[in-house]
Amino acid sequence: MNLNKLLLALCMASAALPALAQSTAPPPPPAEPVVIPPVDRRDVRLPRYPSNDLEIGAYTGTYATENFGTSWVYGARVGYHLTEDFFVQAVYGQTKVSDESFRQILPGGVFGSPTQKLAYYNLSVGYNILPGEVFLFSSRARPSQLFLVGGVGSTKFVDQRKPTYNFGFGFRVFLTDYASLQLDLRDHIFSLDLLGKNQTTQNLELTAGLSFYF
Repeated sequence: MNLNKLLLALCMASAALPALAQSTAPPPPPAEPVVIPPVDRRDVRLPRYPSNDLEIGAYTGTYATENFGTSWVYGARVGYHLTEDFFVQAVYGQTKVSDESFRQILPGGVFGSPTQKLAYYNLSVGYNILPGEVFLFSSRARPSQLFLVGGVGSTKFVDQRKPTYNFGFGFRVFLTDYASLQLDLRDHIFSLDLLGKNQTTQNLELTAGLSFYF
């Protein structure tokens, strides 16, 4: 009987040894804190990128007035680019037209004086159809655009003010992000009553100009 009690006591003591060992084991070392290096924060100003939607330019070239020959024309334009494809443009131009060819046939000519001022303004809508690039030099390319344009306006010529339609096309090359060289060919259509009858005239204009964007 005493032997059985002794064996039972030995079994209970062996079962309690692991728990006792765990209770007497030293605790694990604490985790090292995360080191955050001291970094000086600085204020950064975000860059402002210009939209360059507003266009202001000047041009010069030739204006072929039907029945009265070709003369030098000059003018200015202001445009606004609504999207990458569409833009609106207001133009004012003027030239001096001569009736010298008629004076060789008709005494006194057609005009009251040898030359008469022709001035026009119009508001047009343009559409860029072929964006691309042009090589100005052997290793330098610049963006370019071919566009269609058309609109309405008014022309004053020999004391007559006539509604005018214009349409044509143009080509621009961007020399920088803020400037472009532009070529335009437009037809100004309006009626005149100078040669004894009222007729619709086709007046072609070919110009070159420089535009700046803001």
